[in-house]
Amino acid sequence: MAIINPGELDLNEESVIKINRTAKVTSRGKRFRFSALVVIGDGNGYVGIGLGKANEVISAINKGKEIAKRSLVKISIINGTIPHTIIGKHGSSRIFLKPASPGTGIIAGASVRLVLEQVGINNILTKRQGSKNILNLVRATMNALVSLKDAVKIANKRGVKIERVFN
Repeated sequence: MAIINPGELDLNEESVIKINRTAKVTSRGKRFRFSALVVIGDGNGYVGIGLGKANEVISAINKGKEIAKRSLVKISIINGTIPHTIIGKHGSSRIFLKPASPGTGIIAGASVRLVLEQVGINNILTKRQGSKNILNLVRATMNALVSLKDAVKIANKRGVKIERVFN
């Protein structure tokens, strides 16, 4: 897997999926820390997610953005949708992704929708199964997108013409 340089890509504005506040109770009161789940992409097949943690919200978002830039991956997209149906899993969360015809739009929940928009997918059907934990759903979505296979890549890997892949 090739390393992707975020400086070469025209990345969109990052999307903050969730900000979580945690409190540590000490003898002097409560101490708050924040974690921010951030997704970043170029709208053309590249996407990355990051979970940043800090004492302030802005710092957590910036850390999440930097982690997301380091975790960029290439996703295969065909005509604004995915090449085939797939199920992504992470923990007890499962996400079912199904390609859709043009004009369908993104039929997905809020957290999954943000990831798919950053990738650049315009038409897709999704269904959440199992746990609805946002972090696990986002990671399951990334698992599914990374696992997608492109017909051209399969043909090249097998050393056959593209027509033979479909037979």
